Amino acid sequence: MGLLASRYGVRADGDAKAVWFELWSEGTPPPSAWEPPAPPPASGRTVTLVDVPDALYSAAQHHRHALLREAVLAAAGGEDLGIPAADLAAAQEVNDVISACVTTALRGGPAGGGMRSAPLGVPPDAAPAVETLSRVLDAAEEAARDGRLLTLPSLPRSRVFHTWLFGQITGQLAGAPPTAWTVVPREPGSGPAEAVPWDAGHVQTRRVPTIATDERNRIIAVNGPAADLLGWRADDLVGRPLTTLVPEHLRERHIAAFTSLLLSGRPRILGRSVPLPALHRDGRLVPVRLFIQGQEAADGRTVFIAQLSPRAAAPSPSKPRSGGRSARVRERAAPLPEAASRHAAGQRGGTVMSALERLSLLAETGAVLSDAVDLDEGLLRVGRVLTGRLADWCAVDLFTEDARVERVCVVHRSPGELRMEEFEGVLPPLSEASRGPLARVLGGAGPLLLGAPPRPDRAPSPLDAHYRELFHRLRARSAVVAPLRARQEIIGALTVARTDAGGPFTEEDARLVGDLVRALALGVDNARLYQETRNIAERLQRSLLPVLPQAGHLELAARYAASSTTAQVGGDWYDGFVLPSGDTALVIGDVTGHDLDAAIAMSQLRSMLRGIAVDRQEPPETVLRRLDAANHSLHREATATCVYGLVKGPREGPWQLVHSSAGHPPPLLTTVEGRTRFLEDGSGVLLGLDPDMPRPRATDAIPAGATVLLYTDGLVERRGESLDRALERLGRRTAALAREPLNVFCDELMIGLGADSEDDIAILAARPAPPP
Repeated sequence: MGLLASRYGVRADGDAKAVWFELWSEGTPPPSAWEPPAPPPASGRTVTLVDVPDALYSAAQHHRHALLREAVLAAAGGEDLGIPAADLAAAQEVNDVISACVTTALRGGPAGGGMRSAPLGVPPDAAPAVETLSRVLDAAEEAARDGRLLTLPSLPRSRVFHTWLFGQITGQLAGAPPTAWTVVPREPGSGPAEAVPWDAGHVQTRRVPTIATDERNRIIAVNGPAADLLGWRADDLVGRPLTTLVPEHLRERHIAAFTSLLLSGRPRILGRSVPLPALHRDGRLVPVRLFIQGQEAADGRTVFIAQLSPRAAAPSPSKPRSGGRSARVRERAAPLPEAASRHAAGQRGGTVMSALERLSLLAETGAVLSDAVDLDEGLLRVGRVLTGRLADWCAVDLFTEDARVERVCVVHRSPGELRMEEFEGVLPPLSEASRGPLARVLGGAGPLLLGAPPRPDRAPSPLDAHYRELFHRLRARSAVVAPLRARQEIIGALTVARTDAGGPFTEEDARLVGDLVRALALGVDNARLYQETRNIAERLQRSLLPVLPQAGHLELAARYAASSTTAQVGGDWYDGFVLPSGDTALVIGDVTGHDLDAAIAMSQLRSMLRGIAVDRQEPPETVLRRLDAANHSLHREATATCVYGLVKGPREGPWQLVHSSAGHPPPLLTTVEGRTRFLEDGSGVLLGLDPDMPRPRATDAIPAGATVLLYTDGLVERRGESLDRALERLGRRTAALAREPLNVFCDELMIGLGADSEDDIAILAARPAPPP
């Protein structure tokens, strides 16, 4: 409507506001107040924007215009946004100039979208106006968050992008060098560097359980692994509200958080790994870790992509981190600068790599694979290195556990309109009739140097035909196919190909690829072995989680989550059981270590403690002393912390907690009114130090409706933060949840405090209540 209007205005009357537009229907319309000016002449200063993501820029520009239009209309209607009229006019003017410049620069670039560099001709004195635009947008964002504008505030990625865009203009006008968008650190929730046109196929081709929703909180895409995890058919979930998969006790919280995100633009769990339960179709709860990122599509819509991992398994998003090793990998994986591209093109044209260049390539492929958060990401980064320095495209095929062949990764240096996901997935079976290059390599031959695509008469099997189609669609002129060998077995194949007839691969290149696949196969095999060990440990950890008893007057709830960044299994444990005397035992502990040995030691301690407690029914300090003595009888005694407590009292109350602690964080008592107190008495030394040392005991009253929380240090401890501050945060959180149902209490603690924890977390909560 705004683009067609020759005039517009606002009429305010009391609490109502009318926005009007004048549309010209006959003759030549007067100049539109909304028409952006032409780009400035080329005589201005040149600012270079490096690695501009087309789709993200389009979405950010769309929202920037909407904020400024709303600010103009609000000001015309008498709304005080704290923006001087002169600043608003200057912001509009320079915004139109920036939009015209960038749009013109991008329009002149190569087709196909993606990342591009754009030289802009901007007025040499534009810096003050750009700074004014930034201030005006900040004020408009604040007004949008307060509901004073008829538009929603920006999501984090757009805000970070605008900060980068304006900073590049003002910085380069002052003489600073360009900084590429792809290497700008982003906070959790700001999302990946590039927004892409939305395509449900991006979700459906992923192997990680993934769900996508739109701004209406409706599911718009689900892949098979996610549907299987939650007991649905993927097609049956599409179109349903996301609350279909949210447990009933968390739905109100989910709706409030989602609404807050849309209205404020401030994320709470975007870009973070959060442990919480999902709702299975049969009604049971599935513990998962959730990782959500917002994706701003090219048309300005926002799509939310959620990856789900079983609770005991750490997630693997491809989220970059600011600084450190991951940031360096990201810079290597970014598109090559123009000079490097020319160098790589020269190598493809026939220049032989020097020994130093060969070693550099071997070292870099090994580094990016070992630094990646998971195998899929590592292979993708290896592909980017190979297509930047050796080939035009490459593909990795691996044998699966059931002896099928899966193409796990295809990377093209300049894909254009092609979507590489189309070429990935399970391949036709390897059969006796397969005689093509890929089949031969998977049988142990190679490396094979192909001077031309496979001939049609050499494709007698579906696998051979499929491989030839890959060469045809990606226009390969020459290729090297090499086997991936590990532990005297073929685990897959690497294909590297060139599309230009002037730079075919040579025998020297084939030998280089042979060296590459040796390191690549070792990395793939190690990653698979690690994943296999991780899965075994996960199953062990799940088998050790107890079923809490029904204690009548005492409600119990517990949660467990492995580290989101490191360990898949560890020594954290909880337990609860009713003694023959009628008392309810509460146990929580943490064995030193984050590996399978720690989990085994934990299971031994848990079993011994339960046996000692049930057989002797002695006070908590005596039970812990006997447990410590039994621990020292093991071949490798464990060092561990532990709290053993007894909830005593008749059904109608009063109740008390009698407990003893072996070096563990103190239990937290939260009353129904929200008062909190850490039960610090009864604390002694760790298990595994001195079994003869006397242990103290503490007795504390538990008011009706109060919650006793036992927890491991992963819930509270954060690197660089004092323990006192961490415990204060826990106390504030439990006070706010004091009146919530116990399941909500536990889940909210995990969501609020367990996100991105670098340690395992176990919590056990008990709440006594008199009979009605």
